[in-house]
Amino acid sequence: MCGQRDLFGDLDETIQGQVTFGDTAKVPFKGKGNIPIKLKNGDHSYIADVYYIPAIKQNLVSIGQLLEKGYTLFMKNCHLTIIDYNGRLIVYVKMSKNRMFPLNIQYDAAKCLSVITNSEEWLWHLRLGHLNFTSLKMLVSKKMVKGMSHIDHPDEVCESCVLSKHHRSSFAKEVNWKANKPLELVHTDVCGPIKPMSNGQNRYFHTFIDDFSRKTWIYFLKRKSEVLNCFKDFKAMVEKQSGYKIRTVRSDQGGEYTANDFEAFCTQQGIRHQTTPAYTPQLNSVAERKNRTILDMVRSLLKAKKLPKQYWAEAVSCAVYLLNRCPTRSLQVVTPQEAWSGHKPSVTHL
Repeated sequence: MCGQRDLFGDLDETIQGQVTFGDTAKVPFKGKGNIPIKLKNGDHSYIADVYYIPAIKQNLVSIGQLLEKGYTLFMKNCHLTIIDYNGRLIVYVKMSKNRMFPLNIQYDAAKCLSVITNSEEWLWHLRLGHLNFTSLKMLVSKKMVKGMSHIDHPDEVCESCVLSKHHRSSFAKEVNWKANKPLELVHTDVCGPIKPMSNGQNRYFHTFIDDFSRKTWIYFLKRKSEVLNCFKDFKAMVEKQSGYKIRTVRSDQGGEYTANDFEAFCTQQGIRHQTTPAYTPQLNSVAERKNRTILDMVRSLLKAKKLPKQYWAEAVSCAVYLLNRCPTRSLQVVTPQEAWSGHKPSVTHL
């Protein structure tokens, strides 16, 4: 109950009635509303369902209503502690000499923000949700709406629009440098975790893409900690097959690649490890696009034959095998398999 009208943030004065006190005295209330308050930690809150009673001199808080709303109260060593339903401390007060618990509540002022502008152009810009001035002029010049006056493009800029509508600059679609020999640059990425687990209890697949030929190799992992062993197996296989050495590996900044063991192995083998900046998958685009292409084909294969999702690993293997024998924009008239091996692949037995 509150007797100060100015403390209410909102007040519904249509709700009126009477409150009966302990001595059976009845006092009328003139409304019901919420009172904003500021907590000890600086957060803003409010006391809900407060009766506005002009006749009372002291504001009162009902312990019974606090309990009904999920608050917790402790009384110990002449102190009262009140905790709300979110676990936040609301009140910690010492009992007074007359055995009362006076609450020193910091009331918060209800804020009402207004914007006043004398410019007709800026007024319409604000009224129409920060619409750009080119569109505003179009509305007037082509008479697309009624009631709008002439609009001139102001010299100033709207700070709110600059902050809220600013977008990230586009990344280059193609990198300027491309490998001239096999294994001069290898792109790699780990995709997962994938649910459900595969039939082999794997949750991830690990891709390696040769930048020169764009041929893709795939490995399946149960845990990301297997990445280094997987890379060692891949390195041994492709270097034996091609006669070339891996010079550079490009990956994102995943923990599986930035671990000390992986970095130490690359340093020991004389391999340059390039990592793209965090949260920029665009800069690891070869591996990211390949993962998306593989998963698109996997979903198509599984749905076409109505196979359970746990067959995703078999579908991934099939997709990579097929994509190595399909055209790609990075190569002109050869497939990745031919660019890697020098032999034209046969699709007779597919």
